[in-house]
Amino acid sequence: MKKKQNRAALYLRVSTNEQTTENQRIALEKVADAKGYEVVKVYEDKGYSGKLKTDQRPALAQMKKDATAREFDVLIVWSVDRLGRSTGHVATMMEELSKLGVSQYYHTQGVDTSTPYGQAMIEMAAVFAKLEREMIVERVNAGLDRARAQGKTLGRPKQITENKAKAIEDGRAKGQSIRAIAEAVMLSPATVHAYLKQSA
Repeated sequence: MKKKQNRAALYLRVSTNEQTTENQRIALEKVADAKGYEVVKVYEDKGYSGKLKTDQRPALAQMKKDATAREFDVLIVWSVDRLGRSTGHVATMMEELSKLGVSQYYHTQGVDTSTPYGQAMIEMAAVFAKLEREMIVERVNAGLDRARAQGKTLGRPKQITENKAKAIEDGRAKGQSIRAIAEAVMLSPATVHAYLKQSA
């Protein structure tokens, strides 16, 4: 019987339904076997963009819940970008998992967070995430100042509620066309386009 600390979980993700996670799974199962881990959980997000937040990706959200419940000890992922495209999102996830006592192995990068090098990577990711957040705030503020100087009205169009705004952003993150999004939220394509342009 394997030791408790050898319980591993695999996280697999591809952006479209046409792609397959099979190659990721095979490679990561070999990694687990070579390291003496027992794979007890496999989480698969198929057809979900890395730009989506944790709660918008079912398998990633479930993985986080199971990590909190201490159902596995190490998470094995094909690549850092499988967790997310945003430095901030990835850094936060890495840090949260580490605090829960879950080490991580990123196969493509060859990074094991249970090692000093891996820990340094988490700390560096956190620094870059902070920088990314600060740069976003600066860009937003600069954009608002520029819009005010040009006499533009700020804020989303009145007919776009918070729910519709979220639906528009989710649809765009999934690669849906403006026309398809407009039909789903019952707004004109022009209104959806204007909202996306304004919030870009």
